[in-house]
Amino acid sequence: PPTPTAKSNSSTTKNRRSHLAGVKAKKIFKNKNEMNKYLYRHKYKNEPIQKNLIMFETFRGASYADSPKYIYEYLAKNFPGQYEFVWVLNDTKTKLPYGGTVVKRMTRKYAYYLAVCKYFVFNTRQPLWYRKREGQVFLETWHGTPLKRLAFDQEEVTAASPTYKAQFYRQKQEWDYLIAPNAFSSEIFKSCFMYKDEGDTMLDTGYPRNDLLSDPHKEEIAKELKKKVGIPLDKKVILYAPTWRDDEYYGNGAYKFQLKLNLEQMRKELGDEYVIILRTHYYIADVLDLTGLDGFAFNLSKYDDITEIYLMSDILITDYSSVFFDFANLKRPMLFYTYDLDKYRDVLRGFYINMEEELPGPLVFTTDEVIDTIKHMDEITEKYADRYVKFYDKFCGWEDGHSSQRVVETVFEKN
Repeated sequence: PPTPTAKSNSSTTKNRRSHLAGVKAKKIFKNKNEMNKYLYRHKYKNEPIQKNLIMFETFRGASYADSPKYIYEYLAKNFPGQYEFVWVLNDTKTKLPYGGTVVKRMTRKYAYYLAVCKYFVFNTRQPLWYRKREGQVFLETWHGTPLKRLAFDQEEVTAASPTYKAQFYRQKQEWDYLIAPNAFSSEIFKSCFMYKDEGDTMLDTGYPRNDLLSDPHKEEIAKELKKKVGIPLDKKVILYAPTWRDDEYYGNGAYKFQLKLNLEQMRKELGDEYVIILRTHYYIADVLDLTGLDGFAFNLSKYDDITEIYLMSDILITDYSSVFFDFANLKRPMLFYTYDLDKYRDVLRGFYINMEEELPGPLVFTTDEVIDTIKHMDEITEKYADRYVKFYDKFCGWEDGHSSQRVVETVFEKN
């Protein structure tokens, strides 16, 4: 028979297990996120996969935009009634064309659809607690040609979770397909994501989001978009689209940004001919102060689709954002306001290309240089013409307005 000590140890172990189970149960019932995860793992994943159901998500539910938007619209237009669509949007009042169902991220419905959809079209990583079921198909579109070093090509990950790389590795294992916008990105993605292109799963198609930039009616579309947001039709449009700085942040995914461009000076010297659109990265938490700049400066940081903003713009000013790879499809002038180039390149991230030698426009470091460059844009365009052609051929050669079609033919018509 068991000794009194053995009985005591057994009783203590049972009591400890019971206590831990109780703590876990309280955590689940008190926290909606934990309850949703619990239901996902123990209930929803037991339900059958719905073979014609597709979930779309961009920037963690921030917007109806990017390549998932254009894949969705291509499917809806060309395969009416064949698929049902679920869009993850934190603004659940968003009106979608073609009748897609809107669900908020990290809700119970979100957990349910993660379990039962057959197809997923995301442009960032999926939730850590998601586990792809047999029969589900995950299409990762990603969201830009990489200038800055990414994921496994980074020596350090400033402001990210200490387990960032381990998490990334596990998540990318669930990607069945990954879209590359150009041959350069196709090779970089294999390195920075440690992505094994087994069975032609790297889709060398170009980005669906850039199909609009090849639309034969893009000038008429741009005019209507300007009317919608109040941009004057008699002015040229400058787009300023900076990225975040890895070492300036409030918390995970919430970055600080101090505007280094003197907009009042630009208004005085360029305002007769130009207006400016400001578009910060969705990670940036700070709100831009445009007091006194009515009619000249337009903050479209919350505008869903940056591809439509490209169409409205005549000149791009950026820094280390990948937006210039996409904007180059329009063959319009660009300049690079890189006031902190040495720090960004040598300390924070590092680059995949040589900015001084490959960019199709000048590097400028002060507001005065920005203004002077814009005033002499015809000369600048001529100076950088040959470099622009090389840049376009390298980074835009796959994008011809049919990327969405190529993706759909590979992913949806074969699965």
